[in-house]
Amino acid sequence: MRLKDVGWAWEGHGLDPGVPPSIFGAGEGARFFGLRRGVYMFHPNTALAMEKMAHLDEVVCDISKWEFEFVGNGKGAVRNVLRGDPAITRAEAENVSRLSTRFPNISGAFIDDMDTLINNHGYGPGEHAATYEALRSHNPYLRLWAVVYAHRLDPGYWAPYADQINVANLWVWRSEDLAHLDEYVDRCRAIFPEQPINVGCYLRDYTLKSAVPMERMQFQFERVVRYLDEGKIAGFSILAGCLIDVHPDEARWVRDFIAGH
Repeated sequence: MRLKDVGWAWEGHGLDPGVPPSIFGAGEGARFFGLRRGVYMFHPNTALAMEKMAHLDEVVCDISKWEFEFVGNGKGAVRNVLRGDPAITRAEAENVSRLSTRFPNISGAFIDDMDTLINNHGYGPGEHAATYEALRSHNPYLRLWAVVYAHRLDPGYWAPYADQINVANLWVWRSEDLAHLDEYVDRCRAIFPEQPINVGCYLRDYTLKSAVPMERMQFQFERVVRYLDEGKIAGFSILAGCLIDVHPDEARWVRDFIAGH
């Protein structure tokens, strides 16, 4: 199995503090890394956006939902905010379902920072079930992805939601904790025994406000290869296309690693 066949790139402009706007637009991150699949984030889910990413084999669309907000009475900078309203998430799920009837490369929807929705926005099991139903309202084959952080691998926490999560996207927030990745993958598998696991790979460590140290990045990608060979995971994701020109050395290393494996 080649990495290029199971890799996903996060696409779109995430306006994180300390990170300048990127020269890479939606759909261009996957092309840079030699991948054919994208996780579409931060922007509205529209037909125009899907047309822009029609060259990708697969797209999953964020439904959390990240939006842009002007700071300073509309006269200042723009930032990303996570709305998190369960009604918004449900409506976006139906929107993606409807779009998928026109754009067959849409294979699912993506709930970013799901624990933020659960803890801060009243996203309970009932709301999740309604989202799942809405996602399949126009296309019963769509899959629902959810971000699962390594520091939130509590079986009891995920039990009310697990059956209606089709792909578990596992992320390690602090790069220093990548040393425990073997444990995290095994614990994630115990929580989601039937679902594909997709390991998230950051270019940037937001706790350090710099690129993920190269030795940690190399460790993670070598582990991804091993987990794929062992059948423990189904793929990986790179965050993100909008960070390629922020951390170009690391991005080129990842591109070359994918090409060689």
